[in-house]
Amino acid sequence: MIINTPDKFFLVAGSSDGLTKLNSFDGALLNSGIGNTNILKMSSILPPHSKRIEPVKLPYGALVPAAYASITSDLPGEIISAAVAVAIPEDEDYPGLIMEYSSRGMKLNVENIVKRMAEEGMRMRDKKIKEIIVKSVEYKVTHIGTAFAAVVLWN
Repeated sequence: MIINTPDKFFLVAGSSDGLTKLNSFDGALLNSGIGNTNILKMSSILPPHSKRIEPVKLPYGALVPAAYASITSDLPGEIISAAVAVAIPEDEDYPGLIMEYSSRGMKLNVENIVKRMAEEGMRMRDKKIKEIIVKSVEYKVTHIGTAFAAVVLWN
């Protein structure tokens, strides 16, 4: 089966506590708005000419390609953060680049790192950047917590 190349994208982020690590991750997906889908983890290329849209309600069970970062911790009181960055090239015929990063600590730190990662990736491709879009979340763990951020591709 050949899947059509998506031409739209949106960014989401969410966090949650849960009974187990999987419950926590599932809760973070629900909190981000994409929890009732089947996420297909993809590598980090945004198709050329993709348009950013506001998050949409996805059909239940849909196969959804996403580049994402997540972190789960079972240390109550710990701060965890996840972020994604999309680098849009000046040349619209060239693909964009998505970077993902998660870590213990404040979201400002992961935002700065993921943005630098996107800049470095475009530098390696010798492409000028039109803009970089960043989405992040920070979470203070209560029991078992997850922070999750994603770039979702859609048709």
